[in-house]
Amino acid sequence: MDIDALRRFCLQFPHTTENIQWGCDLCFKVDGKLFAVTPLEPAAVRLSFKCSPETFAELCERPGVRPAPYMARAQWVALEQLDTVPDSELRELLAESYRLVWERLPKKRQQELTSSKGKTSATKRVSAKPAKKSSAKPVKTVSAKAVKKSKAKGAKAGK
Repeated sequence: MDIDALRRFCLQFPHTTENIQWGCDLCFKVDGKLFAVTPLEPAAVRLSFKCSPETFAELCERPGVRPAPYMARAQWVALEQLDTVPDSELRELLAESYRLVWERLPKKRQQELTSSKGKTSATKRVSAKPAKKSSAKPVKTVSAKAVKKSKAKGAKAGK
């Protein structure tokens, strides 16, 4: 799976948004809460995501997978390469990450999101197969031009 495929997959979950944070990290969120992060520039870690305590322990025993920097205490793992785990398993892990974050949202907020007109409803169980395109609110897309622009702003601010 490459970054474009990862992006397409993550954005198909209901109420998911993306933005660039911390300079060059592409963050996927549900209601402002992170469920996956990938750097847009070369880095030691290619993808980080939340997982259950059991999955965290199992994944950290595999080569190429380690506790995510700064986030390990919240059961986040980091993949050194996007192909560290097979694509089908990675899709299941990302779906689990989304589900874990969704379930931690207050019930009232979940109801507000699912009952909003024109939005798709999220289910308790999120499958590894993303929902078909819906009439959900458009998400903010990030282009290569926007990435370069944010880097240029950061360079100017550093002077």
